[in-house]
Formats: sequence, C-alpha cells, structure tokens
Amino acid sequence: MARFFFDTYDGNRLISDPEGIELQSVEMARIEAQKALPDLARDALPDGDQKTFIVSVRDEAGQVVLRAALTLIVETAPDNRSA
Repeated sequence: MARFFFDTYDGNRLISDPEGIELQSVEMARIEAQKALPDLARDALPDGDQKTFIVSVRDEAGQVVLRAALTLIVETAPDNRSA
C-alpha cells in the first residue's frame, strides 16, 4: 500500500492534503480523484459561465502522479439572453 495525497483546486482556492490516504495503486487513486470532482463542483457552484475543478494526486515523495479535472460551462441560448 502507498500513501496518496489529494490536493484540490476549485478555481479560487488550492487546498493541500496534509494527511493523504493509503491505496493499493495509482489506478485506485484515479478512482478516488474522479469521485471527488462532483463533490467539489457541488460545493462551489460557478458564479460565472465557466469553472474548472482540479484534483492533483501526489505520491509519498511529493510527485504529482495524476490530475483529474472537471469543467462546468453554463451557456445561455441566444433567444434567452437579457438585452
């Protein structure tokens, strides 16, 4: 088992994970990172038309082993834009 650290960025704040969690592989870390993205988006709804949420996963040596991102884009149909 290896320890992985999940740093998150919601477009405004970077939150570094000081504790991490033990997982069997980078693939398991990828799954955990993907699971975290919808929660990030739900907790920090975009206040504009676009926002990108990122989870960076570091190994015990501090090296980034993967990054997962989710971008929310809000587009208003041209007929519904206020003048």
